[in-house]
Amino acid sequence: MSARLFDHIDLRVKNRETAQRFYAQILPAIGFRVDKSGRRWGTFEPEGSVGVEFFGFTEEADHRPNGNRIAFWAPSREAVDKIGEAVRKAGAKNIEGPELCVDYSPGYYGVFFEGPDGNKLEVCFRESATIAE
Repeated sequence: MSARLFDHIDLRVKNRETAQRFYAQILPAIGFRVDKSGRRWGTFEPEGSVGVEFFGFTEEADHRPNGNRIAFWAPSREAVDKIGEAVRKAGAKNIEGPELCVDYSPGYYGVFFEGPDGNKLEVCFRESATIAE
């Protein structure tokens, strides 16, 4: 059984070119280093050969962001800090952190932000399992 638990993210954006510039700056820092974008879709995937997960986005002019959030895993707090710098340089909106979020679970450390279209994103490192209330 593979360690992968998802295949892809299929995100909608208002402006494909703006999204391409933004995600080309942050996705490589997260680990999606291979840009396979075409004219219609923005697509980034990690290095690998067959069947790798990917982050994709396409333009939908009437897209409206909502409360959903996509959270990416980071291997350490230092990695969250580094990605947080890339997020700031890329021009993300409504950045919070990087910060410790003990209400989520002990050792939860993350940076929260929105992409150019208002889609909510996060990069986090967790030292323990989630706590459900």
